[in-house]
Amino acid sequence: MQSEASIGFRLDRLPLSGYHWRLLGLIAAGMYFDSFDIYIAGTVLAAMIHNGESTLKLNAMFVSVTFLGMMAGAWLSGLLGDRFGRRFSYQFNLGIYGFASIAAALAPSIYWLIFFRLVMGIGMGAEIVVGYGTLSEFIPARWRGRFGTILNLVINTSLFLSTFLGWLIVPQYGWRWMFAIAGCGALFVWFLRKSMPESPRWLAARNRGDEANQIVSRIEAACGVDSTTAIAAAAQQPARASTAGKGRLADLFSSRLRIRTIIGITVLVALFTVNYAFVSWIPTFLVKQGHSVSNSLGITAIMFAGGPIGSLIAFALAEHVGRKWGIVLFSLICAGFGIAYPFAQSAVAITALGFAITCCIYVLSSFSVATYVPELFPTDLRLRGSGVSNTVGRAVSIVVPYVVAAAFTGFGITGVLTLIVGTLLLQALIVGVLGPETRNRSLEAIAAEAAGEPGCTLEHDAAAAAK
Repeated sequence: MQSEASIGFRLDRLPLSGYHWRLLGLIAAGMYFDSFDIYIAGTVLAAMIHNGESTLKLNAMFVSVTFLGMMAGAWLSGLLGDRFGRRFSYQFNLGIYGFASIAAALAPSIYWLIFFRLVMGIGMGAEIVVGYGTLSEFIPARWRGRFGTILNLVINTSLFLSTFLGWLIVPQYGWRWMFAIAGCGALFVWFLRKSMPESPRWLAARNRGDEANQIVSRIEAACGVDSTTAIAAAAQQPARASTAGKGRLADLFSSRLRIRTIIGITVLVALFTVNYAFVSWIPTFLVKQGHSVSNSLGITAIMFAGGPIGSLIAFALAEHVGRKWGIVLFSLICAGFGIAYPFAQSAVAITALGFAITCCIYVLSSFSVATYVPELFPTDLRLRGSGVSNTVGRAVSIVVPYVVAAAFTGFGITGVLTLIVGTLLLQALIVGVLGPETRNRSLEAIAAEAAGEPGCTLEHDAAAAAK
C-alpha cells in the first residue's frame, strides 16, 4: 500500500501537463462563479432600491447575511472536506450555491432573497477553502505557487464581468437574471466536475493507499510517466514518518500546529482588513476629500487596474522570492505606500499611490489565501486549518467597516491608513519571525517540519521533487 509520503513524491515529480491545466480550469470555473456572485450584490441592490423592492436597511441585512453565510461555509467546508474528502466537499458546496442562486432568481420578496443569500453564502465561503486546498494537493511543488496565483488572477477578473453584465442586463431585463446566470453557470461546472478525482494525498492520509495509487497511476499515464518507474523511485526515498492523525479540530491548537494556525489566521485577518479598509472604501474617501463622484469613480477604476498587475507580479515571484518572504516584503512595501498616501496632493499622485497599494494587496492575496495558508497544514487538517483561518478572517471583515468609519470620522484618511499600515507591519513581523518557507517544498516535508521530524531540509526536499 502506498504511503502518504510516497504518493506525494510521485505527484511532485510529475511534469507539468494538460492534466494539471484542466484541473486548474475546473477549480477556477467554480470559484469564478462564486466570486461573480459576490460582486453582483452592488448592482442588484441598487436596482432593488430604484424599483422600490428594498430599503437601505434590508440591503444592509443582505450584505450582512452574505458574510455570515461565508463564515459558516468556511467552517463547514473544513470539517466536511477533511472528514469526507475534497471531492464530496467541492461538489456539495457548489451544488448548494448553484441551487440557492436559482432560487434567489425566483425569490418572491426581498425577505426570501435574503434567506437564499444566506444559503448562497455558505456555498461561497466553502468554495474558496476547498478550491485552493484541493489545487495545492495536485500540483507539483515547483509549480504550486504559480498555479495558486493564476487561480487568484482568474477569480479576480470576475469583478469586471459582473460589473459589465450588470450594466448590460439589469436595466433591460431586471436583477433576477444576474442570479440565474450565476446559478446556471455553477450547476454546469458542478456537472463537469463529476469527472474530477478524489485527492490522492487525502486518500493516503485516510489509509486508503490502494485507491490513491490507482488515481496517481492514471494521472501519471495522462502525463506520459511510467508508473512502475515512479513507484520504484518513490521507494528509494528516505522513509518519513506519517504526520496523519485523527484529524481533530483541536489538533490545530496543539503544540505541533499552534504556531501554523496563528500564522494562517494572521495573514487572512490582515488580508481582509486591508482589502476592505482600502479597496471597498476608496471611492468614499475620494468623495470626502473633495473629488466629484464622477472623478472619484474614474480614479478608482485606474487604481483597481493594479489588481491583475499584482497577481501577475505574484506569479513571477512565487517560486523565486517564496511565499513567506513575499508576504513580508510586500507587507513592508504596501505599508510604505500607505504612509505616503496621506501626503499626496495631486490627482496623479493619489491615483499612482492607490494603484500601487491595490497592486500590493493583490500580491498579498495571491501569496496568502491562494497559496500559503493551504500549505501550512498537513493533509488530514488542511481544510480545517484553512477553514478556521478563513472563518476568523471573515468574522473580522464584518467589524472592519465600522472600525474604518470610526477611524475616518475621528482622524480622516490618516486614521484609516494608520490602521492599514499597523496591520501590515504586524503581519510582516509575525510571518517573518514565525512563518516557515514553503517554496519548492513537498506538502509532506512542510507537515513533517511542523512535527519536528529531523532531516526535512529545503535543499533535500527541492532536490527530491526535481528528480
